[in-house]
This record gives sequence, C-alpha cells and structure tokens, in this order.
Amino acid sequence: MKLVNSQNEKAYTEFLEKHERCNFQQSIEWGKVKESWRHEIVLAEDENGNIIGSVSVLIRKIPIFGNIMYSPRGPICDIHDENVMRQLTEGLKELAKKENAFVLKIEPDIKSDDTDFREIVEEIGYKIKDDAKNFEEEIQPRYVFRLDIKGKSEDEVFEAFHSKTRYNVRLAAKKGVEIKEGSRDDLKDFHKIMIETGTRDGFMIRPLSYFEKMYDELAPKHMKLLMAYHEGQAIAGIIIIMYGNKSWYLYGASSNSFRNLMPNYLLQWEGIRSAIAQGHDMYDFRGVSGVVDENHPQYGLYRFKKGFGAEFTEFIGEIYIPFKPITYKLYKITEKIYKKIVLSKGKIKKQGENK
Repeated sequence: MKLVNSQNEKAYTEFLEKHERCNFQQSIEWGKVKESWRHEIVLAEDENGNIIGSVSVLIRKIPIFGNIMYSPRGPICDIHDENVMRQLTEGLKELAKKENAFVLKIEPDIKSDDTDFREIVEEIGYKIKDDAKNFEEEIQPRYVFRLDIKGKSEDEVFEAFHSKTRYNVRLAAKKGVEIKEGSRDDLKDFHKIMIETGTRDGFMIRPLSYFEKMYDELAPKHMKLLMAYHEGQAIAGIIIIMYGNKSWYLYGASSNSFRNLMPNYLLQWEGIRSAIAQGHDMYDFRGVSGVVDENHPQYGLYRFKKGFGAEFTEFIGEIYIPFKPITYKLYKITEKIYKKIVLSKGKIKKQGENK
C-alpha cells in the first residue's frame, strides 16, 4: 500500500492538478478542510515509481459500527485501465484492514452510461448503488449541470445562454447590482445570508468556522468568494472552487429582500467569466434533483442552472465494498431512520415558521 506523505505530497498535487479527471475533493487541501475526518490518499505507481492513479479517502468512526471510509469524486486515473483500478483497490483494502473499516464508499464523477467502467468495478468486487434521485439520498449530488467552456470566448458562452437568463444577467447590472471579490472578513456577511437562505429553503447550514477553514486552506489560489451588493448592502454571494482545469460553484446564498434584482444570475456570470479567464475547460454548477418535473419543489433550481446552457449530467452513483456486510446492513438501516428524523424535524420547523 502506497500512501501520500510529506515526501511525495508535492508530486501528488502536481499529478492531480494536471490530470483531466482532477477534482478538488481529491486534494490535500480538501482533506484539511474536512478536519472532523482523518485523511489518507492511496496511490498507484508504474514500474518507475511515477504516480498513475490515486484515491483520496476520508475516514471517520461511526459509534457502535466502526470506521467508515469515504471517497468523494475519486478515483483519479485512467478509469478504464483495469490494472490501475485493481492496484488502487488492493491499496484501499489494505487501508480498510488497518483501519478496521466496515465499508468503503466512493461517489465518482463518472457518467451513468459508462458501461466499461461498470464492468471493471463489478469484476474487481465493487457493488453499485445507482437508484438515487434526490439530494438527501447521497452525500455528493448524482445529478449536476456542467458547462463546457473549453476554448470558448465570453461572447460565445453568453450567447448560448437561454434568452431569459441573458435578460436577467443584464437586468441585475442595469438595476445597480455590483459584484466584488470578497475577503475572509466578508464570509461573515455571506454566512448571514446563507442562514437566511437555509431558513427559506429548508436546509441545514454549516457554521461560519467551516467556511473560514475552507478559506484558510484554499484561498486565494483555489477558492473565490464573490459577493453581490446593491447600494452598498450585501445581498447575495457564491463560493467558487478552482482546481486543475475546472471551476465548481460550491455554495450560494441570496437575501429574501432583493431577489427581484436577479443578483444570482450576475454572480454566476462573473463566476463563469473568471473560469474562462483562467483557461478552464468546465464550470460545474453542481447538484440538482434527478426528478425533472415542474411540480417538484426543486424544479426552480433545475431551471435556473439549465438556463446557462449547461449539460444535465447523470453520474453512476455510489460504488462500494462492504467489508463487513452484516454491520453495513445494520448501519444502512439506522442511517435511513436518522435521515427521516432529520428531514421530519426540518419540515416541522419550517411549518412552524410559516404560521
């Protein structure tokens, strides 16, 4: 088992940043952001000791059950090279044995129709869970919108937007909305608006300290806070992550009082312009629901992201190895019950606020 350590972490970062499958959640920096988890990176090497594959793994103790190993958006390698995939998997199994883990869960950004990858991982011994439709069913979104900006100019990208999206971008600017890059101190204003957004839309908000930790580990090279102002007042904001050849829209917040000014449209356009200026290949809008129905409560988010001309992308879902199948089955039962309790509490709280 070969792991990233102080001697090879620079070589690993160079490998990650240059790889076409680069993802910020596989970085050393992101492992530091997730400080409530322990972090290891398993490597695959060629005969000359060069890195040819990697999987960043977060490890956490689950009371009663033992340790869980989780990899968001791994692996980084030629996913159709079975030898590399086997080498990485053997390393992960060794790590699981060392950590006494009851399961390894990976949520790769690999499209659902990649039958070659499916065949390889099933042959190696992974199981596939590919039936999730809504956000709460997985940790990483299975459905996202991705905008191809490789080699494109701002004008080319803008003209491909839906006409209503172009109108709203221009409207925000016309109404006096200004976009500025925020500092660490501006995270306080962003977080206040995030709380307002979470209360409105019914989702839980991470504490300010989490965003500050993210800023400390990733900014300015890999993280950008963009804030929207109207007459000097902060009314909305987004956090963009930049790593390798891609940019990701990770978090967004908007005040209830100024949504008619369409600041979110202008913020996204500024995020896209920044990605184009950096020569990135893709701007990832991240998650939407897999239920494409106008009556679905999250359809508005789907329509908003679709308006930027991005491609609706379905990932394979979760691949996993249950090292202790009975323990994992019991864990899944309790996890399902816990999620139901959390969701019902959120609904009750929201109903109480609306009375």
